[in-house]
Amino acid sequence: MSRKLKLKLGLFIQGAGHHAVGWRHPQAQSGSENFELIKQLAQTAERAKLDMIFLADGLTTSADSSPSVVARFEPITLLAALSTVTRRIGLAVTASTTYYDPFNLARLLASVDQLSQGRAAWNVVTTSTREAALNFSQTDHLEHSVRYERAAEFVEVVKGLWDSWEPDPYIVNKQTGEYIDKRKVHELNHKGKYFAVKGPLNVSQSPQGQPVIIQAGSSGPGQELAARIGEVVFTAQQTFEDAQAFYNGLKGLLPKYGRRPEHLHILPGLFPVIGATEKEARDKYEELQSFIDDTKAYATLQERFDYDLHGYSLDSLVPDIPESSGRKSRPQLLMKLARDKGLTLRQLYREVAGARGHRIVVGTPIQLADHIQKWFEGFAADGFNIMPPYVPGGFEDFVDGVIPELQNRGLFRTEYEGGTLRENLGLPVPANRHSTVSTLSNT
Repeated sequence: MSRKLKLKLGLFIQGAGHHAVGWRHPQAQSGSENFELIKQLAQTAERAKLDMIFLADGLTTSADSSPSVVARFEPITLLAALSTVTRRIGLAVTASTTYYDPFNLARLLASVDQLSQGRAAWNVVTTSTREAALNFSQTDHLEHSVRYERAAEFVEVVKGLWDSWEPDPYIVNKQTGEYIDKRKVHELNHKGKYFAVKGPLNVSQSPQGQPVIIQAGSSGPGQELAARIGEVVFTAQQTFEDAQAFYNGLKGLLPKYGRRPEHLHILPGLFPVIGATEKEARDKYEELQSFIDDTKAYATLQERFDYDLHGYSLDSLVPDIPESSGRKSRPQLLMKLARDKGLTLRQLYREVAGARGHRIVVGTPIQLADHIQKWFEGFAADGFNIMPPYVPGGFEDFVDGVIPELQNRGLFRTEYEGGTLRENLGLPVPANRHSTVSTLSNT
């Protein structure tokens, strides 16, 4: 079955790769603070014509944290640097609505959007880690429902600030002394339940109008927020059937908010392990799994579930684990995975260490392309967020093997459609709320 829009692909950059111990692979390069490696990955992704690179973030760490995330650059600063060494690929970043201020974040993201000439995207998160509160002069972490309510208002404030400037506000007339058209600069004057912000923002709009909004929550409140404001959704499903159900359910919410299905792209995470033969790929995966240290199992599972499992043997079946006020959708996904496969705690930990609950596909480039095509043409995904197990080799295997196969099948672009992220994603340029004329791109 053909689809009007091409497949959308992003590269999720994290440390030395997404396998928890992928850094131990003989060909892996290490370091979340290794700019030359990150630059190389971004430029390789751009050469492959991927839609975007994506940087996650965390607001806590310890010496016991995974080597991939124990230390890392502040991601908005890193995107600004990457904007100078790339030209066409989108630049997506995570930033928390729980611990940022709307004006400050709106300014930072608008700056990156200007510096990159319209290639920025914001992954809206609410921060699930309780310990983050202690790094922001707070003792209590907001409850799940409050975080999402606050996030909805936060995003509206940010988007309102991004509309402070209408397009083409500069006059710069040396004879008359007029520098800007004052009619095109607007105060926000927002007063809500959580925020009071006057405005205007002191950064004007980029060629794409506003950064693309990404949302990654799959809980009930998360899906409602995604349907309301999301333009790209990152998610994680293990089976084709579950992915189809999520896809249809989320797209079905869009008319409630006056939105069209093609203006929200759903990109599950995909953890590819690729070999010239299926056996070579399987051997490569088993080698990665052999590096896992089972002594870290309890700490890793406690971080994922916010629950102490020391009272259970690692070789016992995964018990019923009570829901916390932190993460919602990912623990539910992991519990379903454990029940569907009859996993022990040790086996579940090894799944988490591999891909944190995302879909693992082990095989040849043709088998990877078959999987992607099935999910794309079966309306289980609009594309994928690629999570290489180690870098750069694990990603280069995908670029050199899978991308040409997808292009040969007519599923993926051979050239970028435009200069902004919105143009390449086929998303509309949001109409400035103060303008009288709406501007759309690829509608």
